[in-house]
Amino acid sequence: MTRRHHLSALFAPRSVALIVARTDSGGEPAWVAALRERFADGPASRAGAIATRTVALADDTAADPARAPPGVCPEAIAPGAGSGDIDLALIATPVADAVAALHCAARLGADAALVFERGDAGQARVLAETARALKIRLLGPGSMGAQVPPLRLDASRFGGLPSVGNVALVSQSGVLAGDLLDWAGDTTIGFSLTVSLGFEADVDLAQVLDYLAEDGRTKAVIVYMEAVTEARGFMSALRALASIKPVVVLKGGRDSSTGGKAPRTHSGAIVAADAVYAAALRRAGAVQVRLFAQLLTSVRYLAARRWPVGKRLAIVSNGHGPATLAADQTAMQGIELPEFSAQTAAALRDCAPGVAASNPLDLGVDADPRTIAAVVEAVAADPNSDGLLVLLSPSQGRDMRAITDRVVVASRGLSKPLFGCLLGDRSVRDLRGRLDAAGLPVFSTPEAAVDAFSTVATFHQNQQLLQQVPRPLSEMERPDIEAGRAIVAAALADGRKVLTEVESKALLEAFRIPVSRTVLARDVAEAVQRAPSIGYPLVLKIVSAGVAHKSDVGGVALNVRNVDELRLQFAAILESVHAALPQARLDGVSLQPMVRSRGMRELYVGVFRNRLFGPVIAFGAGGTRVEMMRDTALALPPLNGFLARNLIARTRAASTLGSFHGTPAVDEEAMVRVLVRVSEMVCQLPELAEMDINPVLLGEQGAIAVDARVVLDCAPVPPGPRYGHMAVMPYPSHLARELALADGRSCLLRPIQAEDGERLQDFTRGLSPRSRYFRFISALTELSPKMLARYTQIDYDRELALIAVVDGEGRAPAADAMPAGDGQVIGVARYLLTPDRETCEFAIAVGDAWQGQGLGAALMRALIDEARQRGLRQMEGYVLAINAPMIRLMSLLGFAIERDPEDESFKRVRLVLDPAAAA
Repeated sequence: MTRRHHLSALFAPRSVALIVARTDSGGEPAWVAALRERFADGPASRAGAIATRTVALADDTAADPARAPPGVCPEAIAPGAGSGDIDLALIATPVADAVAALHCAARLGADAALVFERGDAGQARVLAETARALKIRLLGPGSMGAQVPPLRLDASRFGGLPSVGNVALVSQSGVLAGDLLDWAGDTTIGFSLTVSLGFEADVDLAQVLDYLAEDGRTKAVIVYMEAVTEARGFMSALRALASIKPVVVLKGGRDSSTGGKAPRTHSGAIVAADAVYAAALRRAGAVQVRLFAQLLTSVRYLAARRWPVGKRLAIVSNGHGPATLAADQTAMQGIELPEFSAQTAAALRDCAPGVAASNPLDLGVDADPRTIAAVVEAVAADPNSDGLLVLLSPSQGRDMRAITDRVVVASRGLSKPLFGCLLGDRSVRDLRGRLDAAGLPVFSTPEAAVDAFSTVATFHQNQQLLQQVPRPLSEMERPDIEAGRAIVAAALADGRKVLTEVESKALLEAFRIPVSRTVLARDVAEAVQRAPSIGYPLVLKIVSAGVAHKSDVGGVALNVRNVDELRLQFAAILESVHAALPQARLDGVSLQPMVRSRGMRELYVGVFRNRLFGPVIAFGAGGTRVEMMRDTALALPPLNGFLARNLIARTRAASTLGSFHGTPAVDEEAMVRVLVRVSEMVCQLPELAEMDINPVLLGEQGAIAVDARVVLDCAPVPPGPRYGHMAVMPYPSHLARELALADGRSCLLRPIQAEDGERLQDFTRGLSPRSRYFRFISALTELSPKMLARYTQIDYDRELALIAVVDGEGRAPAADAMPAGDGQVIGVARYLLTPDRETCEFAIAVGDAWQGQGLGAALMRALIDEARQRGLRQMEGYVLAINAPMIRLMSLLGFAIERDPEDESFKRVRLVLDPAAAA
């Protein structure tokens, strides 16, 4: 059974009421008058089949919210839907009257309300509390409204309903949304939904993204955003949406703010707030653009019928200059211009003799329409590219209309995405319209065309990042987590948040990160005594929690060759640091070997905690100039090898890791291992606030951490799920365990992974028609590609999917077996959090041959246990009334079984997980 989304009343209403402040229209704003006119005629042409009604607040109650409940809906100005059956209430009153209007909406039976006027934070809070008490979902206040072109619903102040299309626009700025819609008005670009979020007192960006993931009319989403207030929900919703639909984001409000705190490590000093958002968007599988113009070009491409699935572009032009500009832009955007295949080159010799078969392909100023069309067909068939850009420039003697028409005809039989660029303006305006009408994205400059291609192609590239769900602990040797936690606990018990270098390196060693040996000398005599155990030459460094950057205050001495130099440098370090920081407590000087760095690269690994997104891992060029170089890339943990390599590749330092000028290449995989180990630290130590490992020396023989600084935070970890301090939940490998079945056999119970797609499909196909119908309430025989992605590429913050697996002999495989091995899914159970994030809905299916073995009960108990661990209040589900075995199982597990008031053929089953909360 398909149930309406909790925001369906807002974005797919069956009936709408407009609530205004006065019975007469005099003195009201023009936009309110326009809404009155738009919704005055009931189910008329302007609102399609949606029933509409306009009501006015009584003058004597509107100004006094306390008097609102008795009778604030005195009359209906126009006939329409009767009281009690309104889905959506549009509140076009002054914000001071909005609370009374919400009570009016509740009396009309509204499930959702949209408040146009903007108030202050206090008014927004009161509105949210009122809406929550009335069980009404609230958009706004301060929303410019929403439009649903497929339903011909214009509940907005945007000034005209756009064409119907497949792109949704979600904006935290109503003005910018209106600008974009106005720009699209002269094109054939259409929209499935447009929405201005306003204050987000209740319905926020994450919830709208969640709705769009299920909206069948929406094929792609563009977002203008400035900030989010809750990162986990935002990341979870964005990941779920981007796993099935392209999402392009323009973020405003970019700055380099560090949040007002003085950074205590390089990590805190060199990272801008926008860079963290960029890392989060990339990790969620979305594409970030930097300019409003790029958002516009993205809309044009996303509205097309076909999108590229790779970053290889072929370019055909009838002029050298435009082709050169396009090629320059591909280099800037990282777009590949592949060589044509031998077969394509031969075809080009036949249809365009004398033209060099190179990419970009310049046909010259005199190319006729037939030649251009033949070349387009030949290049579009080339297997080495993912898309084709046709650049056309007008000039005297060229029949641009004939050329355009030929390109349109040629495009109809192509399987590869084709898009165009018509340079110029006055003479080609109507020709752009012809390409637009044919469903071909068309741009006015080569740079805009390449940008649009890059944006959409990058989405598919980012899908590889989205599909990664790393484990909190890698498959490498298990770290000594207990030793690491003991180091942290000892420092916090001592009242210290900053670890000494010796403690920092001990912490790294506990997580199997190679470090240079370091000992502490509290005075020069102890230094002389301990130096032989290290061996000359030495490096001396000040040890003090009050010194953030040792080199800046003369706290480092390199290449100390003998005992005499040791005495001199030890004294010099203490004197220099004391002079620079007289209040700092000096604990001594550390001694470590002088690592010969010839041929080794100085790199940097850092960790810092972002206020919204939690811990972030940084990598880049290291050394004393790390803040000046600012060659840093960021990634949200957890990391695996794939994500670590991607992080390295996004820095300029990556180009220095190979061999050059006689210097051998370094062991890049050793750096990958260090980054994964740092990810393990972040997962297991929520107290880790900041960390610098700088430099990490990387050479042929591996990596070694020469210096480290760790800053802790003694704030308690908030209650909630395990790894709740992170924005992206790791794969919950701790849930994997062997399960005994009633007949003596066993299976492996574990969370699902993206790699389980084929297994899950086989499981679905193997179910009997009856079992499939009980699970999906349909006659489907297999999962669609989108359903398969939806069920396997999950975000473990919002849902849990457990599968029971047996090997080829019907036994439990090893708990650490990877999905690539042999195995068969025999049962699946999952829960999904509801919007309040306090309850969850479950679903379960067991293979026919494995029913009656206690597997269903075991799967459900595992779900229930984990839901309780998360602190959820209630679990619920819907079971077909004829599914007697499932109803018996629910009764056995303690679920309350009730009649579903919406559909007599279903039973609603509920289990209270937290009796105290329920009471």
